[in-house]
Amino acid sequence: MPKYVLTIIYLCLLAGQVVVVSSSEQGFYQQYPGLLILLALAAYAVTALLSQLTQLAETHPTYAAVTKVLVPSLFAFMLLLTWQSIVVGFAVSAVLLPAPSAIFYSLSNNLPMFWADFKQTYLKAVLAGYFLGCSAGFIVAQLAVKSRFLRLGLVPLGNFMSAIPIVGIAPIMVMWFGFDWQSKAAVIVVMTFFPMFINTLAGLQSTDAIHNDLMHTYAANKSQIFIKSQLPQALPFIFNALKLNSTLALIGAIVAEFFGTPIVGMGFRISTEVGRMNMDMVWATIVVAAIAGSLSYGALALLERSLLFWHPSFRGTHKR
Repeated sequence: MPKYVLTIIYLCLLAGQVVVVSSSEQGFYQQYPGLLILLALAAYAVTALLSQLTQLAETHPTYAAVTKVLVPSLFAFMLLLTWQSIVVGFAVSAVLLPAPSAIFYSLSNNLPMFWADFKQTYLKAVLAGYFLGCSAGFIVAQLAVKSRFLRLGLVPLGNFMSAIPIVGIAPIMVMWFGFDWQSKAAVIVVMTFFPMFINTLAGLQSTDAIHNDLMHTYAANKSQIFIKSQLPQALPFIFNALKLNSTLALIGAIVAEFFGTPIVGMGFRISTEVGRMNMDMVWATIVVAAIAGSLSYGALALLERSLLFWHPSFRGTHKR
């Protein structure tokens, strides 16, 4: 059978599952268990379509960029469709697991509120704490490279601080800096300082001795050695810390808001709506946080790729 015919059949199976889920009442799998076969066939169809797209990218490199977007998109669509099918088909309580359609409905109907939460948590606390924590860790790492005293003192302290849970730091910071975003930024500074410090220190210490000798041969001063030799070689380590801290900062801000915040913020929204058993709002807030974290990580990954195009780990990807 030609491949395009199989592709049409797979798409029809997938469309049939969408129609069944969107047009059926709650608990339709309990009334018509045979419809589970269509869900299984739709899952098989998506698996086959993903396989076809992967082969297409391998045989026709010109379609690689398109398939790179289609493959995760189709996989995510099937995941959401399965989630929607199970929740609606078996009439699962919204307290246990709301349907994706209910989460999207809550998100779309409360955009001003979610925007206010996003501004409070991300644009104020996360960005301020992330910038201060990463900047301080980078600066102190430069000093520690030149000072054995700082290295011996701060590296063990960093291991100790990384073992302290957020729930232990957050109440203290709230008492020190108040209930507004400043206390959440302080928590983020504590969480992001040592990952940046440790990674930057490791990167600056990994500088090739041959490069240092070459810079000395050219009579370069300390700032020139740092900018043209040490910093470029340390950038992979620094970006590892930046990407790690981008997720740590968001997690720290949300958890810190559980211990005191104005009546706004993603952490406040989660704790409040859980108390009301309004789980679709909780999941909608989680979606907003996940989108913000993913965009932050993706932006840093793109910046890393543009700045480290010369690095062996990226030269291979550019050739492909």
